[in-house]
Amino acid sequence: MPIIEVNGLLKAYRGKPVVDGISFAVEEGEIFGVLGPNGAGKTTTVECVEGLRVPDAGTVRVAGLDPVADHDRVTRLLGAQLQESELQPKITVREALELHSAFFPRPADWRPLAERLGLIDKLGTRFAKLSGGQKQRLFIALALVGNPRVVVLDELTTGLDPRARRDTWQLIEDVRDSGVTVLLVTHFMEEAQRLCGRIAVIDKGRLAALDTPASLIGRSAASTVISFTPSLPLDERELATLPAVGSLTLKGDRIEITGTDETVDAVLSLLARHRVTAGQLRVVDATLDDAFLDLTTAATATAAQEA
Repeated sequence: MPIIEVNGLLKAYRGKPVVDGISFAVEEGEIFGVLGPNGAGKTTTVECVEGLRVPDAGTVRVAGLDPVADHDRVTRLLGAQLQESELQPKITVREALELHSAFFPRPADWRPLAERLGLIDKLGTRFAKLSGGQKQRLFIALALVGNPRVVVLDELTTGLDPRARRDTWQLIEDVRDSGVTVLLVTHFMEEAQRLCGRIAVIDKGRLAALDTPASLIGRSAASTVISFTPSLPLDERELATLPAVGSLTLKGDRIEITGTDETVDAVLSLLARHRVTAGQLRVVDATLDDAFLDLTTAATATAAQEA
């Protein structure tokens, strides 16, 4: 049985659907990503999983439990780092960690967590005196201190510097390796590509795609970009008819072609046949950014047609 099951989830505000019939399942022990533009319905979806919002229709189950009807039982097995959180201004880091540990029957030792997240030197610091990044790291520690089976992380590394972000990524991978399921909401494509085994792309309240990062990238219209400056002029029409060409762009003397690995082979063969040298040849694989833009643009076009 999946650890999280969402089926036909619907949530509307003032009659306008924010989450419109979303379904997905998360397997135990995986890092499952949720991507989408601002306002796409990502946070509302995970808040229904956390039991913070009541769905208007559809079902949500966490370890077979209803997050609303069985809220107390779900909170014992689910940790959450919310997109926006606050603590009492005068509470210290140590007091916050000790207080949250007391809520659980078998909490984790918060000291290694605090050390891993760079909070050891801040244990006596009041919450109001912490920087934005330090507050974010504290909330991550609080999400993990209860030894949860599932942890929901909403915008995990917002406000963290590049080094802290990468250290946090390693921590989350270690958490996954210990058997904890991670539901990760993010807008950092590099973060999703690094951490997630599978990704649900949500756009305008609907599920635009659900697959592995590699498969999503492979479905991109521009899975590979080839760029070069030819030593002699080439016929644009001949280039445009090469296999799997997505687009052909001229930037001065430089040619940029999007396509696939098959396109790369065809371009190199054409250059050899015409005895043309490719100056500053670059072959770059598409990223999750490219796939995300393709998916959300397609979803927007479909929604406009339906309207």
